[in-house]
Amino acid sequence: MTPQPHPQAGAAVKAADRAHVFHSWSAQELIDPLAVAGAEGSYFWDYEGKRYLDLSSGLVYTNIGYQHPKVVAAIQEQAARMTTFAPAFAVEARSEAARLIAERTPGDLDKIFFTNGGADAVEHAVRMARLHTGRPKVLSAYRSYHGGTQQAINLTGDPRRWASDSGTAGAVHFWAPFLYRSRFYAETEEQECARALEHLETTIAFEGPGTVAAIILETVPGTAGIMMPPPGYLAGVREICDKYGIVFVLDEVMAGFGRTGTWFAADLYDVVPDLMTFAKGVNSGYVPLGGVAISARIAETFAERPYPGGLTYSGHPLACAAAVATINVMEEEGVVEHAARLGAEVVEPALRELAERHPSVGDVRGVGMFWALELVKNRETREPLVPYNATGQAATPMSAFAASAKAHGVWPFVNMNRTHVVPPCNVSEAELKEGLAALDTALSVADGYTE
Repeated sequence: MTPQPHPQAGAAVKAADRAHVFHSWSAQELIDPLAVAGAEGSYFWDYEGKRYLDLSSGLVYTNIGYQHPKVVAAIQEQAARMTTFAPAFAVEARSEAARLIAERTPGDLDKIFFTNGGADAVEHAVRMARLHTGRPKVLSAYRSYHGGTQQAINLTGDPRRWASDSGTAGAVHFWAPFLYRSRFYAETEEQECARALEHLETTIAFEGPGTVAAIILETVPGTAGIMMPPPGYLAGVREICDKYGIVFVLDEVMAGFGRTGTWFAADLYDVVPDLMTFAKGVNSGYVPLGGVAISARIAETFAERPYPGGLTYSGHPLACAAAVATINVMEEEGVVEHAARLGAEVVEPALRELAERHPSVGDVRGVGMFWALELVKNRETREPLVPYNATGQAATPMSAFAASAKAHGVWPFVNMNRTHVVPPCNVSEAELKEGLAALDTALSVADGYTE
């Protein structure tokens, strides 16, 4: 579709937004949201007719891009047949979505509890773990994000937690492995893995193993920086959980459904959790949907004991119909395999080449369509391009980089001193190369702030 300029319509949309919409994670008077006129495939455009290649996949959820005709048709057909129905009933779209998801989850995660998104999936996974074990505490990592609801934000390990952290949520944080900025003075991935596991087990010992219900980890942390866990780490966490009777929860809200070039990132590490949360890519965000995939052991707890939780829109037919269509599209079109191939053959070589040429790039990491560039002031000292949790003037280098990327037709996903490369998983090779070329130009701006 060729975007057509409609500046007056755009001005009206913008005016209504500024008058009435309260935006998340924002100081309301300091933001300037772009008015979006439309989207298709890997692109969206504004009312001036300017197109952007979406290197953010929305909020890392449009895994099959915008407006896929088969998913749009499935939503339309479901709306014509049964727009909504209460969650206590067996409904075709809900049952089929659960079946398709369970077929792809690792191990025996065969029961699916549907939620409206990722944060409430985390809320319910934690509730299930606490009820299953009878224990109060949940351990989660620094450099993590698990959602904006009360329990999920307390489990989150980045500054978005601070304003809501009352210290009473039973959340305990620990350091997960990240060799580039190691907290364990490690020099190799093997050292980082071993020392991180020792640190985790020591944390459990000092918290009291009998008080810990669950450990929750993003299989591959997303907004925190796409830090790939070293070989053996997740398997080691699995062993620790088994040793102490702790429920192992993997958060696949961002990493799941093809993002890492596998159906779930857990597949990369051959590890099976007790509970796994999902959302976003399950239906490419077309209708809000999330859920918890539940192992047989946890499900048995609630076989004759009611699970004390639910949602009015759990397994909403429109959302589930979109999930069925999305999963089928991904299977039919080889989207997961496509993401794996492009990640290995196009993205990784290109990003490593950019790192060689741009002094602002300190580290490159990722897999599939899930990549991050760590931007630094100084490669030798690894000083971040902007301070931790920088705002205002202190964040200028990242703001300038993002503005340059947008000016050259790509919409980046930036967080603190990182830019992520997370396009739709079915992005074409030509589109991808176009986006990487724009990033090359934008990195020249970041280079201007290096020492």
